[in-house]
Amino acid sequence: MIRKECAAAILAGFLSAGLGAAQDVTRLSEVDNKAVKSGPAPRTADGHPDLSGYWRGTRDTVPVGNIAKDLPGLKLPLTPAGEAALKHNLTATIDPESLCILGGIPRHNASGLPFEVLQNGKKVAFLYGYSYYRLVPIDAALKHTEDPDPTFFGEEIGHWEGDVLVIDSVGFKDEQVWIDENANPHSDALHVVERWSRPDADHIHVDTLINDPKFYTKPFTYSRTWIAGKPGETVHEFSCSENNVDRSHLGPGPGPIRKDGTRGYDNPAPLPPPVPRTSK
Repeated sequence: MIRKECAAAILAGFLSAGLGAAQDVTRLSEVDNKAVKSGPAPRTADGHPDLSGYWRGTRDTVPVGNIAKDLPGLKLPLTPAGEAALKHNLTATIDPESLCILGGIPRHNASGLPFEVLQNGKKVAFLYGYSYYRLVPIDAALKHTEDPDPTFFGEEIGHWEGDVLVIDSVGFKDEQVWIDENANPHSDALHVVERWSRPDADHIHVDTLINDPKFYTKPFTYSRTWIAGKPGETVHEFSCSENNVDRSHLGPGPGPIRKDGTRGYDNPAPLPPPVPRTSK
């Protein structure tokens, strides 16, 4: 069974935090820090905000990849079991995505990679840079199954609350997964509620409530905004398993924080020389 305990007060505050569609907003461009005027979000034929588009990260999402970015001291409220799982990830596991394992949710929301959204009245699709995708049904009458088969993105059900698309997900895998780019863990008790909105034509936003009573002492939230890509930008085919030179040259965990504030290995094992092309 999937555990769904959630602090009522936290959830109530979270549910009131969704963003409506702005009519005409002046913002700072994340590209050049100049004031730009953004028009209202487009809407679909049924009147809902259209989340479709190509979306890339903004400069104000710091640190990128850390699901604890909105918490004091960037500290997640880990249980003893969660602390043990984090230690295991840092010392004994290689980044699952480098091994061509799906990142899943909520990790993809914390990723620095762009993504694309395709939406119609019954489903919304999220297309990711690693050629992964998630296909979410939109139906307020749907309910979670009693014991869903574990998957990387979980059993996802979407419904509209005004101008906010709510995606409720349970039934996650608990092996070979990180909750973010920093090797933080999650268990099979993970319950994720995402609230997606498009405040104007140029931005898409998510407020995420994360609850995992096995590994975290209380629910916590993660918020993120992306900016619209340039006209014609789209995701491209990417085959992780083809010529994957990373897997045998990476150490466990995400690597230490370097002097410049980024995370990774200063002196990774050298890669093999490229395979010479044969002439026909």
